[in-house]
Amino acid sequence: MLPWGTDLAGRLDRTTIVSELLRGNPLGDPHERPVWVYLPPGYDDGDDRYPTVYVIQGYTGHVTMWANRTPFRQPYLETADALFASGGAPGCVVVYVDAWTAYGGSQFVDSPGTGRYHSYLCDEVVPWVDARYRTIPAAASRAVTGKSSGGFGAMITPMLRPDLFGALATHAGDSLYELCYVPEFGTAARLLRDYDHDIARWWRDFRSRTAFTKEADGTLLGVLGVAACFSADGDGVPVLPFDPRTGELRPEVWDRWLAWDPVRMVDRYADALRSLRAIWIDAGTRDDYFLDLGAEAFRAGLDRVGVPADRVHFELFDATHAAIDYRYPMALGWLAQRLAR
Repeated sequence: MLPWGTDLAGRLDRTTIVSELLRGNPLGDPHERPVWVYLPPGYDDGDDRYPTVYVIQGYTGHVTMWANRTPFRQPYLETADALFASGGAPGCVVVYVDAWTAYGGSQFVDSPGTGRYHSYLCDEVVPWVDARYRTIPAAASRAVTGKSSGGFGAMITPMLRPDLFGALATHAGDSLYELCYVPEFGTAARLLRDYDHDIARWWRDFRSRTAFTKEADGTLLGVLGVAACFSADGDGVPVLPFDPRTGELRPEVWDRWLAWDPVRMVDRYADALRSLRAIWIDAGTRDDYFLDLGAEAFRAGLDRVGVPADRVHFELFDATHAAIDYRYPMALGWLAQRLAR
C-alpha cells in the first residue's frame, strides 16, 4: 500500500491496436486504441500457453486509469500481479481493453450512435491478442470481467458470443433497469429545465467548458451516453427514453433499453448461459443504483434457466457502488482456477 509504484513480477505490454471497425465511427473517436496485455510470472521463461481474462471498464473509464493510485490501495495492475506471483492462482494473460467514446463509454455494444464496440472487442481485440501471445484460443479458456457498465458488458458478451467467452465476472453490473436507470430520469428532466429541455444544448455547453463544473454534468452525461448506445436513431442521434420536460417514459424507446437489460436477456440466451464454465456475481448491499438487487435478479434468472449452481459464485457485501476494486483480484483468482488449461 505504498503511495508509489512497484515492479511487477510479470510483464505489462502497453501497446496499440489499429481498429478497422472503429475507423470512421459516428463520434470521430480514435480508431487506434491502447491495449495493455499483462503476462504472468514465468511467461517469458517457457513456451506454455495460458488462459486469457479480458478486463473492461465502467462508464467514463479508459485504459490508462488502471495505473491510477488511491490512498492506502494498490491499483488492480499490482493486485492482479501479486495474486499470480504469490501462487494464489494459476497464471493467466490479462488484457485491459479500451472502449472509451466522446460520451464517456460504449456499453460494449454496437450502436449507430457510438460505433461497433462489441464487434471491436470480439472480432478485433480477441484475435489480435491470440495472434501475438501464447494464449489458449478457446472459449473454455477465455473470460471477461468488469464493474458497473463493465460488469454489464461482462454479462452480455458471453451471452452474445459463447463461442468466444466461457466465463465471466460482474461486479455491480448494470441490470434491473427499472431500478438502476429510471430514478435518474426524473433528476435529468429537472436538470434539463436550464437547457430548454434539450439535452443536445447541454452537451454543447458541456463541451465548451471544463467538465463536471455544473450540477447537471454527471447525470446528463450518463443519460445521453447510454441513450447513444441503446436508443440512437439510424443517423446516430441519441433518443431519450423519457420526455425531457416531464420525465414520463416513452415506451417505444424505453423498450429498446429494456432489451439490453441482462435480467431480461437471461431467458433469450439461456443456452449460452448454460454453456459457461464459471459466473462470478457480486455487488454492495448499499449500491447507489440498486445493483445489488439487479445482481439478485440476475442470479435468480440463472437458477430459472438451469445454470448449475456449482458454476456460480454469488456474493453481496457491505459497500456502496464506489471503492469496490479490492474485489477484482478475488474474482480473477476464482476464474483462473476454472478456465481450461
